Amino acid sequence: MTAAVPPARSPLPAAFLTDAERLIPRERRFDDPLSTLAFGTDASFYRLIPKLVVRVESEQEVVQLLQSASRHRVPVTFRAAGTSLSGQAISDSVLIVLGDNWNGREILQQGERIRLQPGVIGAQANAVLAPFKRKIGPDPASIATCKIGGIVANNASGMCCGTAQNSYHTLAGMRLVLADGSVLDTEDAVSVAAFHATHADLLAQLAELGRETRDNTDLAARIRHKYRLKNTTGLSLNALVDYDQPLDILCHLMVGSEGTLGFISSVTYDTVPDHPYKATAFIVFPDVDNCCRAVSVLKRQPVSAVELLDRRSLRSVQGKPGMPDWVMALSGNACALLIETRAASASLLQEQKARIMEALASFPVEKQVDFTEDPVEFGRLWAIRKDTFPAVGAVRQTGTTVIIEDVTFPIEQLAEGVNRLIGLFEKHRYDEAILFGHALEGNLHFVFTQGFDSPEQVARYEAFMQDVAQLVAVEFGGSLKAEHGTGRNMAPFVELEWGSEAYRLMWRIKHLLDPLGILNPDVVLSEDKDIHLKNLKPLPAADPIVDKCIECGFCEPVCPSRGLTLTPRQRIVMYRDIQAKKRRGEDTEALERDYHYHGIDTCAATGLCAQRCPVGINTGDLVRKLRSLDADNTRTADWLAGHFATAVQGTRFILHVANGARLLLGAPLLAKTSAALRKASGERLPQWTPAMPQPLQTLRLPKPSGDQRPRVVYLAACVSRAMGPSATDAEQVPLIDKTRALLEKAGYQVVFPDDLNNLCCGQPFASKGYADQAERKRRETLDALLEASRGGLDPIYCDTSPCTLRLVQELADERLKVYDPVRFIRTFLLDRLEFEPQEAPIAVHVTCSTQHLGEGPALIDIARRCAKTVVVPEGIQCCGFAGDKGFTTPELNGHALRSLKDAVQHCEEGISTSRTCEIGLSQHGGIDYHGLVYLVDRVTRPKAT
Repeated sequence: MTAAVPPARSPLPAAFLTDAERLIPRERRFDDPLSTLAFGTDASFYRLIPKLVVRVESEQEVVQLLQSASRHRVPVTFRAAGTSLSGQAISDSVLIVLGDNWNGREILQQGERIRLQPGVIGAQANAVLAPFKRKIGPDPASIATCKIGGIVANNASGMCCGTAQNSYHTLAGMRLVLADGSVLDTEDAVSVAAFHATHADLLAQLAELGRETRDNTDLAARIRHKYRLKNTTGLSLNALVDYDQPLDILCHLMVGSEGTLGFISSVTYDTVPDHPYKATAFIVFPDVDNCCRAVSVLKRQPVSAVELLDRRSLRSVQGKPGMPDWVMALSGNACALLIETRAASASLLQEQKARIMEALASFPVEKQVDFTEDPVEFGRLWAIRKDTFPAVGAVRQTGTTVIIEDVTFPIEQLAEGVNRLIGLFEKHRYDEAILFGHALEGNLHFVFTQGFDSPEQVARYEAFMQDVAQLVAVEFGGSLKAEHGTGRNMAPFVELEWGSEAYRLMWRIKHLLDPLGILNPDVVLSEDKDIHLKNLKPLPAADPIVDKCIECGFCEPVCPSRGLTLTPRQRIVMYRDIQAKKRRGEDTEALERDYHYHGIDTCAATGLCAQRCPVGINTGDLVRKLRSLDADNTRTADWLAGHFATAVQGTRFILHVANGARLLLGAPLLAKTSAALRKASGERLPQWTPAMPQPLQTLRLPKPSGDQRPRVVYLAACVSRAMGPSATDAEQVPLIDKTRALLEKAGYQVVFPDDLNNLCCGQPFASKGYADQAERKRRETLDALLEASRGGLDPIYCDTSPCTLRLVQELADERLKVYDPVRFIRTFLLDRLEFEPQEAPIAVHVTCSTQHLGEGPALIDIARRCAKTVVVPEGIQCCGFAGDKGFTTPELNGHALRSLKDAVQHCEEGISTSRTCEIGLSQHGGIDYHGLVYLVDRVTRPKAT
C-alpha cells in the first residue's frame, strides 16, 4: 500500500513555529531538553523526543494548530494522560498535550447520559454519576489516572466492561476536529448542517465505503466475527457494517483510532447502571482445562467480572503481605477464577450467588472461597488479582522494562490458547512471565520483563512476538490487541491479523480523513515493518529508590507540581537520563541546573505518589535524598536540634516583625513590598500574604490536676506553639486552647509532656535533607511521650497530622498510641459528644498525611456530622504547602490550589488538620481554614451521663 508522502520531520518549519508562537503563550510551549524528554515518555516501552510540546487550553487552539500543521505538513500527536501502553502517545515532532481547561462535564437526562471533555479523568466521571447510581461503561484498570480522550481514542475497556459497554457501543454523541481543522458536533444541528455543506464529498465517500463493505459478504462477515471478540487492533472497521449514515460511521471510526484520524473535543456517553450490591468469590481449579470450561459456563450466568489467574501469576503474589497462606500451597497446574456479581437489590444478589455456585457445582475444585460481601474480604480477594502486575515489576532486573500485552482468544478455545501461550513463555525463556485476564471475553494479559540493551535481547523479543502473532491472529483467529490499542507496537501485525483486503480498507480510511498523513504517523498503520523494534525506551539504573519505576504515570494526578514543573514520573525519567549521561561522560551541568528547580525545589515530597504507584515508589524519598546531598549546614542543623525551643521562639519573633509591618504598612502594601523584596532577593526571601499567622502570644501549659478523669497526653506541634490565627481570621482562639477546651468538654484531663518547647517530630529537618537530626528529634519526642503517657497507659493526641505521621511511621514501640485529630475524635470523642450539625456549608481539605494515615474517609464523615453541606474540592490531593514551601516556593502552593477558590465559593469556612496547610488554603481559597477541632467544638455539647 502506498502511503502519503512522509511529512517533513526535522527541523520544524520556521513558518509553523511562528504560527505556534502567535497562537500559544510562551509558558505553554516547551522545546528545552528537560521538558521535551520529560514529555517524550508515556507508559509504553517506546520513547520519542518531541521537538515541540504544546499545552492547549481550548478547541480553537487545536483547530488553529491543525490548520498550520496541515499547511506546513508537520506531524502532530495528541496526549491526554499518557498511560497508553503501546506507544501511541509519543512523538518526534509536535506533541499536543491537554491543559486544565478540558475538564468539563455535563449530566444529562438524570444521569442516563453524560457529556465529557477529553481531560476528565475516568474516575471523576464516575464520581459525578455516583448520586444517580450510574457510571460510564469503560472501566480500564487505569481509570483513576487515564482521561476520557484516551479512553475513547483507544476504545479502552476493562474488567467488567466487556464489549457491550465500551466507548464504541455506549457512544451517544461526539464533537471532533479533523486534520484540516474543521469541527463537527453531532449533537448540534447547526454544526451538522454546516459540515454537510462543507464536507459533502467526505461524507459521500464514507457512505460509499460503508456500502462496499456491507456488500462484500465475506469481508463483512469477517469484520463481524472479529468484533464478536474484544478487539482494538487496527481501525474500527465495524463502523462500516454497523451503520449506514456517514456521520455515524465517522464518529465510530474515531473510537479506537488513537489520534490518527482526528481530535476528540468531547464525547457523550450513554451511561450504565452502577449496582450497589456486589459479592466476590475465588475458586481454584486443578488445571487450566477445567478453569476455562468453567468460564464458558459462567458466560451464561449473571456475573459482572470473571478474572483468570494462572499458577504463575498466583506464584508471583504468594507470600506477599496480606496474601492468604493457602495461595502458596496450591498445586503446580492450578488455575483460578475471581468472580464478581452485582445486583440492584440484596435479595437479587443472593439469587445470583446461588445460581452461579449451582452452575459450577460439577467442576473439580482445589480451593474455594465462597462469595463474600464483606468489603475487607472483598478487597483481599481482589488484591490477589491486582497485585500480580506490580509483583512482576517489583522483581524485575534493573535496566529491564515490564511489558504487558493483551490478546483475545475465541472463548471456546480459551484453554488451548492459555496452554499454548504458556508454552511460548517456556520456549523463549520468559521464566518470570505471568498470565491473567478478563476471562469472559477470552481476553488475556501476559506480563514479562525484557531488556533492550543488546541486539540479542531485541532479537529474542522479536522472535517471541512473531510467535505470539502467528498463534493468536493466524491459528486462533483472535485479536493481538484486545483493549490496549494497536499503537506502534502492533502496527506491523495489523495486516497479518486482518488480511490484505481489510488492511487496504483501513489505509483508505486513513487517507480519506488524514490525506497528508500528519496525524500520529506510524501508529495503528505503518509501512515500516520494524517500527515495533525502533525507538525502544531505556530504563537505566539511577537509584534503588526509583529503579523499579515502570513509568506508567499512575502517580501524576495526585502531584501538586503537575503542570507547573515535573510530575513524579517525569522526575524519575529526567534523573535516569542525567545519571546515564554522567556514566557516558557527558556534560550534564545545564540539565542538572534546570532539574534542581523543576525536579527538586518544586517537589512537595509528601509521598502521595507512592499510594498510586503499582510498585510503591515514593519519589519524595529520592528528592529528600538529593536534598541531603546539598544539606551542608550540618552544624546549624545540630544547633537547632539542640536548641529547638529557641528556634520556636525565633519563629514567633519573625511573626511579630511581620505582624508589626502589617500594622505599620497595611496588608496590601506589605504584600506588594514583600513580593518586590522576594523578587529582588532572587526568590530567596519568603512571601508574606494576608493569611500569614500572628505569633502565639502566650503558651499556657497547666499541670495535671490529678482528678479521676481519663488522661490524654497532648503533643502540641511546633507550628501550634509558634503560630496563632491570622489577623483577619474570624477565629482568634489559638489551636492549643481550642483543642484543650474540646478535650475537656469530652471529659478528659489534658496532660502535656515535659519540656514541650524542645520537642519536635523531626519533619522540618527531614524535609531539608538532615536525616540524622530528624531522627534524633523524633526519638527525643517519642521518649518524652512514653514518659508522659505513663509507659503508654494514656492515649497521645497530636494536633497536626503531618507530625503524627512522622511519629508513627515505623514506630517499633507498641506501647505508644499516637493519634492524629481525626482518629482521636472518631475513636474517643464521638461517644462522648452530641452533634448538632450547622447549616453553613464547609469545605474539607484532606491533607497528604491524613491520607497516608488512612483517615481521609473518617475526616469527611466527621465533617458531615458537623455540617449539613460538606464540599470536598475535586482534584486537589495535595495543597503544595509542604511545611514551608508555601513561603519559599509559593508558586507551588498557588498552582496546586489554582482551582480551590471556585470550588469553595459557597462555603463560609474550611477545615483541615495541618496548621501550615491551612495558611495556603486560606490564602487561595478566599475563606478561613481552621483545624477540625474548631468545627467539632462549635457544634457539640457533652453527652448527658
